Amino acid sequence: MDIAFTRARIAVFIDGCFWHVCPEHATSPAANSGWWAKKLSTNQERDAATNRHLAELGWQVVRIWEHEDPIEAAARIAAMVRLDSPRSE
Repeated sequence: MDIAFTRARIAVFIDGCFWHVCPEHATSPAANSGWWAKKLSTNQERDAATNRHLAELGWQVVRIWEHEDPIEAAARIAAMVRLDSPRSE
């Protein structure tokens, strides 16, 4: 987890396009292709397992791709935190 909003129970991950197999920018290295395919597939499986585990604990998971506009990503996260944070009276 890269950022945790504990009161709102929101976990934010910033995922690299190569390492997490971005649907827009993923590449497959030619050298050692079998090893890389397994490595990247394992990364995806771990990400999915992490998402499930955090969801079971009551957390929302936000995954931001490295290529996403940081202002838009921050606005999306801020909106979620505002909606889910406890209100003070």
